[in-house]
Amino acid sequence: MAPKNDNHMNSIIGEGSMFEGKFYISGSLQIDGRFEGEIQTKDQVIVGETGKVKTDIYANRVVVGGTVIGNIEAQEDVTLLSTGRILGNIRAPRVQIEEGVVVKGEISIDAGQKKDVKSIIEESFNAGPKLSDVIVKGDAGKVSSEDA
Repeated sequence: MAPKNDNHMNSIIGEGSMFEGKFYISGSLQIDGRFEGEIQTKDQVIVGETGKVKTDIYANRVVVGGTVIGNIEAQEDVTLLSTGRILGNIRAPRVQIEEGVVVKGEISIDAGQKKDVKSIIEESFNAGPKLSDVIVKGDAGKVSSEDA
């Protein structure tokens, strides 16, 4: 069973239950059964070990211990438990991944940055010395006896 926290858990789809449709909630949702449709909450979605979900999930926090087919977008963090199985992309400021989880998709971790993550990474790579700064013209490719 997925861990519970101090958030208000006001909706549960229990093991053996099935729900199909749109689910917009105020509070947290735990899914231990089967869900197909659309989920949006400003709180937390927990997919328990027996949970089977086919949807895109939009929430502040997401915990996956079961199976999710669809994208996950969290405003705060995503936790992937060792029993989690995800087919889809994950986007969040923080992602915690336990050993044993299976994921097929892209994981984008922006650490809460407002700036484009690609730009941050490219700027980091381009900072510092360049190859042209360390190679002396005429010496490129030559190995001296001191290098051997």
